[in-house]
Amino acid sequence: MERPILKNKLYLYLTEFFAGMSVMAVELGASRLLAPYFSSSQIVWTIIIGTIMIAMALGNLYGGKMADKDPNPDKLYKRIIIAALWIAAIPVVGKYLIIGISALLIFTVSTGFLTIAAFAACMIIFVYPLFLLGTVTPSLVKFSVDSLDDSGSVVGKLNASNTIGSIIGTFVPTFISIPAVGTSVTFLIFAGILLILCIIYFVSSKINFSKAKRVPVSIVLFVAFCFLGHDNSFAFWQNNLAYEGESIYNYLQVHEDDTAVVLSTNVLFGTQSVYMKEKGPTGMYYDTAMASLYMADVKNKDKLDLLILGNGTGTFATQSNRYFENLNITGVEIDDKITHLAGEYFDFSDDIDVVTYDGRAYLNAVDEKYDVIMVDAYQDITIPFQMSSVEFFTMVKDHLKENGVMVVNMNMRSNAKGNINDYLADTIASVFNTVYTSDVLGNTNRELFASNNPEMLANFNRGFESENDHDLKYMMKKVADNITPLKAGDYILTDDKAPVELLGMRLMDDLIKDEVGFYKEIYKTEGIEGLMNYL
Repeated sequence: MERPILKNKLYLYLTEFFAGMSVMAVELGASRLLAPYFSSSQIVWTIIIGTIMIAMALGNLYGGKMADKDPNPDKLYKRIIIAALWIAAIPVVGKYLIIGISALLIFTVSTGFLTIAAFAACMIIFVYPLFLLGTVTPSLVKFSVDSLDDSGSVVGKLNASNTIGSIIGTFVPTFISIPAVGTSVTFLIFAGILLILCIIYFVSSKINFSKAKRVPVSIVLFVAFCFLGHDNSFAFWQNNLAYEGESIYNYLQVHEDDTAVVLSTNVLFGTQSVYMKEKGPTGMYYDTAMASLYMADVKNKDKLDLLILGNGTGTFATQSNRYFENLNITGVEIDDKITHLAGEYFDFSDDIDVVTYDGRAYLNAVDEKYDVIMVDAYQDITIPFQMSSVEFFTMVKDHLKENGVMVVNMNMRSNAKGNINDYLADTIASVFNTVYTSDVLGNTNRELFASNNPEMLANFNRGFESENDHDLKYMMKKVADNITPLKAGDYILTDDKAPVELLGMRLMDDLIKDEVGFYKEIYKTEGIEGLMNYL
C-alpha cells in the first residue's frame, strides 16, 4: 500500500522515537499513579516493570506476525491512535479502577493483597496500550527495509531511535513534567504526541476522513479526556484539601481542619507530619519520641544537638523546640518540596536548619556528632534498605556523642515473629548495647531507643519526673509505663541482604487482615447487601 510519507525514513524514525519515549513515560507515570495506593516500594516497581515487559514482548510477537500477514501501515497507525486514547483515558478512570480492583480483591485475597492488587491494576490499566506500542518496531522494520543490503543499518537506526526516545522518556517525566504539571497531565502530554504523529500520517496520506472516522473521533475523545483528566487529585473522595501536588519523590497532600494541619504522602496510609494549632501534644509518636531527649540528659545540658533524618514538615523538630529551649536542631529531608510545605502550612521555624539530602548520604558527608539522632525515614512499606542495615546504624552510632541516643520510628508494629520490626530491632541491638522499645498508644507505631549508655533509662526517669510542664510530664509518664527492654534475636539486615519490602509487605498483609476481618465476616454471613447496609 503506497503511502508517500513512509518513503521518508525520518518520519519512521520519529514514530519509533516517540513510541519508545511514550512507553517509558507511561511506566514512570504508572509508578506515580500506583504509589498513593500501593506505595512506591521495589515490589511495586518490579510489578510495573514486569507487566510492561510482558506487554511489550507480546506486542513484538503480534506486530511481527501482522507485519508479515497484513503489512498495512494504516492498521499500525490506527493501533497507535488506540494506544494514545487509552493512555489519555488513564487520568480519567485509572484511580477509580485501582479503588474498584482493590475493593473486589480485599474480600477475596487473604495473603499478598498489595502485590496481587497492584499486579491486577497494572494488567488492566497499562498492559493493553503498551501491547499496542510494542507492535510498532516490527511493523516499521517491514516498512523501512528496502533491501537486504541496508537492512542491518535501517534496523539499527530504528532501535537507536527507540532507545534514545526511551532515555528522554525516562528523564522528562521524572525531572520536568511530573513535578511541574503532575502525573495526569503527563499522561495527556505523551498521549497527545502519539495522536499528533498519527494525524500527520493520515492527513499526509490524503485518506478521506469519512472512511477513516477514527481520526476525527479520536480528536474529540482526546479533547474530552483533557477536560476530564487534567485534575491531579488522587484523593477524589476528599474535597477539603489545603494542598495536593507532586514532587520528584512523592505524592503530597495537606489536609487542614480546626485543630490540626496534616501532611500525607500516601492517600491510604495516613499521616506523615502533623501541626497542632493549639500547640499542644500531637497524641502521636512524636510525643513518645521526645523521651529520647530526657535519655540524653537534656535537663542538665546547656545545649543539646539534635539531628532528624527524615524531617518531613518538621513535626518532631517543632514539638521538641516547643518544650525545650536548649536545642540545636538540624533536619535532613530528601524532598525539598516537603520542606517548602513545612514553611507554608506547618509554621515551621526558619531558625531550624534543614538540609536537602538523603539521610545516609548526609551522615557520609559530615563529621559532626549529636546528642540525639532521630531516624524517621520509614513510610508504610517503603523502607529505604540503605537506612535499615547494620552498616547504617553503625554510622549513626559513630555520629553520636558519648552517651548519645538514637530514636527510630517504626510505624507498623506486629506480634508476629520475624516481622520487619524484629529485623530492625535485632539489627540495632547488634550495634548498640542498650535498646528499649515503647509502643505508641492508639496507633501502630513503635518507638525504639538505642544507646551505649547503660544509664539511658535512669536519665529518662530522673528527667521526666522533675518536669514542670504538666502535658509533657503526662506524655512521658505514658512512655515510662509502656517502655520495655529489647530481648534481641538474630534477625539481622545488612547492606548486602535487606529484604525490607517483602518483610513490610507481609506485615501490611497482617494489618489489612486485622482491619477487614470484621467486614469479611459480615460479607460471608449477610452478603453484599448486608455489607452495604452496615457501611
